[in-house]
Amino acid sequence: MSEPLPAALRRERMLELIGRAGFARVSDLSEAFQVSDVTVRSDLDALDREQIIRRVHGGAVLRAAGAREPSFEEALESSADEKRRIGQAAAAMVVPGSSVLLDVGTTTAAIARALVERDDLDDVTVITNGLTIALELERAIPRFEVVVTGGTLRPLQHSLVEPLAAVLLERVHADVAFIGCTGVHPTGGITNVNLPEADLKRVMVGSAEQAVVVADGSKLGRTHLGRIAGLADVSELITGPSAEDDEVTALREAGLPVVVA
Repeated sequence: MSEPLPAALRRERMLELIGRAGFARVSDLSEAFQVSDVTVRSDLDALDREQIIRRVHGGAVLRAAGAREPSFEEALESSADEKRRIGQAAAAMVVPGSSVLLDVGTTTAAIARALVERDDLDDVTVITNGLTIALELERAIPRFEVVVTGGTLRPLQHSLVEPLAAVLLERVHADVAFIGCTGVHPTGGITNVNLPEADLKRVMVGSAEQAVVVADGSKLGRTHLGRIAGLADVSELITGPSAEDDEVTALREAGLPVVVA
């Protein structure tokens, strides 16, 4: 008989199962993880206290399953100065001659602007699935080579997703990927409210030497339906001054290096 999983890892995997279906029964989780119903209830109670899931009769549902995704323009209005600071901190990591995966989003758009402003950078290749980001980077050509993934257009975020968006990403290995998200949680990991974008973000994480998550303070402590990565799968988080000290501490204690820009 295999060794039982550590509680933290078991809860993380339980959350994945709940996220896929939106609901899971205690009996199903007990069978899946070969633990007692009492242990499952204890795990679900712990996740409920962290406001990741909500306990219901016989099981649990994901709290954020019905969360509304703001448009790119709506998100642009939120925390603009903080996103600028995050963008500058992220852009400072890029060196001449490097390759960068730049995810869609308003925080990553701030990275694009900060990269363009760095006149010391040349011979940089940036691959993105964001049309707005590609247009931001156009001003830096020919210092930068800008590659757009292709795929199916999502008008809400002006992003390109599956089918076809991952074809290019699976054929490259970039030096660094900057990944946006709508949730960063010590147990829930890195998540996003939109499933098609979460799928592509997951591919980006796997296609880079290091993946850096960028998220303003409002994203910390939240978990959404689309799982991108566990904390161990990314190298660090860059956030801003609105991040609560206890949330930053919790992420660091869970093993994620956090930079507050």
